[in-house]
Amino acid sequence: MGKGRLEAFSDGVIAIIITIMVLELKVPHGDSLGALLPLVPVLLSYVLSFIYVGIYWNNHHHLLHAVSHVTGAVLWANLHLLFWLSLIPFVTGWMGENHFATLPVAAYGVVLFMCAVAYAILVRCLMRQQGEHMLAEAIGRDRKGLLSLLCYPIGVGAAFVHPWLGFAFYICVALVWLVLDRRIEGRLKS
Repeated sequence: MGKGRLEAFSDGVIAIIITIMVLELKVPHGDSLGALLPLVPVLLSYVLSFIYVGIYWNNHHHLLHAVSHVTGAVLWANLHLLFWLSLIPFVTGWMGENHFATLPVAAYGVVLFMCAVAYAILVRCLMRQQGEHMLAEAIGRDRKGLLSLLCYPIGVGAAFVHPWLGFAFYICVALVWLVLDRRIEGRLKS
């Protein structure tokens, strides 16, 4: 089957996820910079989550651009990814509202880990579907994906040592992914 509906549905869900996150931001009571101070954890949580959702949207776009059709297994793998992405607004709000308390920071890391697992499953489904295709060559060993799958659980554990330490791990993984990944995009231009 064609991939158009999958792309459109995924883009819509991701747009809704971002909308939900921004609607959770509350306007400060007061007109001074000091009125913003209590909102700093909420804003930091939002910024990191926005970056993560943006990374997934960007990578999802390139991933689907590399294939011509999808199967039922791909549809389910994509829904699995969207499910975990849809939990990002919840854990983002929980973490920010509770000023980076241990359990919310750990839960945030669990959701990020499950997003990474779901994305890895989607990639594997697409590579299996495509066979010895450019996608498999472009993804290769997927060092970034494997690094993410390793760092998120470490971040979850670190959150129980100190929540900011766990949050620092999540920032580091996002920074790794912010370095443009041209594996697929470069192959598409060839």
